[in-house]
Amino acid sequence: MEVSPNARWDKCLALIRDNVTEQQYKTWFKPIVFESFDKTTRTVLLQVPSPFVYEYLEENYVDLLRKVLCRCFGEGERVRLSYRVVVVEKSAQGEGTSVVESDNPSDEGIVGIQRSGANQPQTLVDAAMPEIDSQLKPYQTFNNFIEGDSNKLPRAVGLSIAEHPNSSQFNPMFIFGPSGCGKTHLINAIGLRTKQLYPKKRVLYVSARLFQIQFSNARLQNKINDFIHFYQTIDMLIVDDIQEWLTATKTQNTFFHIFDHLFRNGKRIILASDRPPVDLQGMNERLLTRFACGLIAELEKPNVQLCVDILNSKIRHDGLSIPDDVVQYIAHTANGSVRDLEGVVNSLMAFSVVYNCNIDMKLAERVISRTVKTDNQSLSVDEIVETVCNHYHVTTDAVNSRSRKRELVVPRQVSMYLAQKLTEMSASHIGKIVGGRDHSTVIHSCSQVEARLKTDKDFSKELADIEASFRLKR
Repeated sequence: MEVSPNARWDKCLALIRDNVTEQQYKTWFKPIVFESFDKTTRTVLLQVPSPFVYEYLEENYVDLLRKVLCRCFGEGERVRLSYRVVVVEKSAQGEGTSVVESDNPSDEGIVGIQRSGANQPQTLVDAAMPEIDSQLKPYQTFNNFIEGDSNKLPRAVGLSIAEHPNSSQFNPMFIFGPSGCGKTHLINAIGLRTKQLYPKKRVLYVSARLFQIQFSNARLQNKINDFIHFYQTIDMLIVDDIQEWLTATKTQNTFFHIFDHLFRNGKRIILASDRPPVDLQGMNERLLTRFACGLIAELEKPNVQLCVDILNSKIRHDGLSIPDDVVQYIAHTANGSVRDLEGVVNSLMAFSVVYNCNIDMKLAERVISRTVKTDNQSLSVDEIVETVCNHYHVTTDAVNSRSRKRELVVPRQVSMYLAQKLTEMSASHIGKIVGGRDHSTVIHSCSQVEARLKTDKDFSKELADIEASFRLKR
């Protein structure tokens, strides 16, 4: 009785399973789908779920595949191996596939792949994964991540992810915002809450810089496979400041393979950056596409009220006594930076203890003058728009309107350009203030202004005069 091709493939899987670890089998071989065996060309066609799986199989397991195929399908003759690679593209056609043929198979029969008994496989199942240091900061929790209008959505989603890490919703989560807005605190809080609720989860926080250093060391020591395998065992991978990879092509490529594996296996990925994916010029397009398939959430700088709430929370935690007027002063002058707020309070506490003095307005002004940069950052977008409108003799209401008249388009674009240049606000935040526009409009306006500055000397002088007026006001 002739054995069916499917039965032959089942026998191949049994042989493979006896010669790799259980983790390797589940990761690389279980997802393979047997499609067909062409007797005429003696070609086995296997479907694999991604280009990365195809590349990994060819690089690490092709000899094993050839040997088991020769044993089960060959019958003394050579067997060819082809893959149908699933390629997911964002297009009207949806998911596509391509067929790739492996290198010429070996004539060798199966060597060293023998069952020592029906119930005695040659390989051992992986032991339970060892505990790892999550690298999370224990003091950055949801309890002290104060909620406000600028962080309500990212905080709520982050808490949901921490409580339901096995859900595929909002994966990956990409958080962006300017320095000091609380990104690192939020992603740490997500990791800590997850570990609290699911102690067996392998959660890891790593900065982009440390990841790159580890990758470089692995290359020098010829341990890239070990490096990739370690990261592929993580249940929740949290990477901070990924904008630091913009010029690191090899790091990006390696992270793509790790990302792809984790994503396909339902693992959580949380990323933080100082800018949205659309502004990550130099990042691998494949990565950008994957970033966009989850949730992109913006953390804005906290407004004055949220700064007051953050200050009062820290003051209570540290057991300090700071007058309300001093709290208000700090909140108005710390540039909407949580990091600056914490730095000012820590400095005030140190001065108070060392010099045995009360914290008053005079001490606050002294500390802030030394710890907080209050030059261009203290400019608001509204101030910039008003100054530009006065220069062009138009009203702010007109500039914020939807009119496309040239006499309004120019001051609108100049306002966005100067706001981007003279403040640390994100493009999306600037767009909201200037007539409720999106970040792409701001980026386009800045590009238009920059292009004109290169060719129009009068326009360059005009903008220089407007910037000078800001300095005169200070």
